[in-house]
Amino acid sequence: MDLSLIITLLCLGLGGGFLSGPLGLGGAIFMIPLLLYVPPLLGVGQFDMKQVAAVSMVQVLSASLTGVIVHHKNRFVSRSLLFTMGISNAAGNLAGSLYSRNTQSELLLAIFATLAVIAAMAMFIPKREQGEGIAPEAIEYNRPLAAAVSLAIGCFGGMVGAPGAFIYIPVMIYLLNIPTRIVIGSTLGIVFFGAVTGTIGKMITGQILWPAALALVVGTVPGAQLGGTMSKKVNTKYLRMAIAVIIAVTGLRMWYQIVTGR
Repeated sequence: MDLSLIITLLCLGLGGGFLSGPLGLGGAIFMIPLLLYVPPLLGVGQFDMKQVAAVSMVQVLSASLTGVIVHHKNRFVSRSLLFTMGISNAAGNLAGSLYSRNTQSELLLAIFATLAVIAAMAMFIPKREQGEGIAPEAIEYNRPLAAAVSLAIGCFGGMVGAPGAFIYIPVMIYLLNIPTRIVIGSTLGIVFFGAVTGTIGKMITGQILWPAALALVVGTVPGAQLGGTMSKKVNTKYLRMAIAVIIAVTGLRMWYQIVTGR
């Protein structure tokens, strides 16, 4: 790879990691469109969706691990959610990542765009904050439902290189009724489980461009640490709205590309 492309990937990793911390996302919702559109815009290179999905999975692995460590220190992580939903997510991501080898890049782009639009619509639904003072291990939720939903999210996430944080957040807030700050902290841990098996699956099938992936990781780690420290200082209402806007813009831009070919 050219030096200019490496520098671009380092900067993208830094920005994506920073945003993933306070928003409780692994970063794929930012990183996938950035990798698709920014390098060709700057004239430093170009990736197709299948390459981006594989590289993004490695980036999410580093961002989610770094972020969940910070959120655990802030006492926003539920171990119950990690194991109930994390294991199901890991199984789904492994299956999806292995299957993606035989999937066309255009189909992967359409799946990602559809998931992004659905998630954004859900995040715009008004919700009064509840249980903000509840400890992470004191929350109650439907575990069989949580596991089943997590498995499904993992399957699609493994295909597109996004373990599913941007889908988990509205599902956990609106379907499972879990407080927003615990959702944000725990989601990164759940996503980490999926990113591990998703990375393994894409590595086994030879889909990962390692120089690009490593450049992203080097930028992501410090960005996620800095972003994670900011999360406890931001109002949850603004966190949720920020997530919704970013996801909506991403999904609509991708559907524009699918429909117009540009």
